[in-house]
Amino acid sequence: MAKDQGKSGAGGLPQRSSRADVDAFIGRMKAAPAAAGGRLVFAMDATASREPTWDRACRIQGEMFLAAEAVGRLAVQLCWYRGFDEFRAEPWVTEARDLLARMSGVACQGGQTQIVRVLRHAAAETRRERVAALVFVGDCMEEEIDRLCHAAGELGVLGLPVFLFHEGHDPVARRAFEEVARLTRGACCPFDAGSADQLRDLLAAVAAYAAGGRRALEDFGRRRGGAALMLTHRFAGR
Repeated sequence: MAKDQGKSGAGGLPQRSSRADVDAFIGRMKAAPAAAGGRLVFAMDATASREPTWDRACRIQGEMFLAAEAVGRLAVQLCWYRGFDEFRAEPWVTEARDLLARMSGVACQGGQTQIVRVLRHAAAETRRERVAALVFVGDCMEEEIDRLCHAAGELGVLGLPVFLFHEGHDPVARRAFEEVARLTRGACCPFDAGSADQLRDLLAAVAAYAAGGRRALEDFGRRRGGAALMLTHRFAGR
């Protein structure tokens, strides 16, 4: 899609996520069910509105999996949509360099969101073989909210939490993403340049959780510190 309103603060710079936003994300992940295996679906909005920040987002997302490699064997499937009804689910990979290569080969194109398609794909994958988590990074939502919530509810029944990272400040997308997180017992957190370090740690913590469950998350938190350690402390209090 082409719209970009509401994405920046004064001077065109993204606004920094507050500590309350990160705390809320941690609280939602605390409520997520235990990881059931080492498979994670990573979905990306590749429509035109994300083009200005695409390279930065890919770098942060790639570092997430580089950090998770030390935790355990994590299989990742990259999914993305763009253009007119174009949706791609890449082959499953277990090496961070393979994931990075696939990410770098994607270019943004105008089009509408296909988040329902992402959720239905994740449901089909976990029915074939258990998926521990779905991570989604996007900035807009242009679909019927009831259809989105129905698809999210199916993931909730399957026990597949969705962790959504919202880039920009679109209130419609934010409300929809928070509802998907609630229905799947996942979490929603802002995604912008001002909180890049915190978000990189939180993304890596999700990957660690998917690869090795709570114990791997605790070990990762002790090594990384910062937001990841805070996440570990909250999660351990369940």
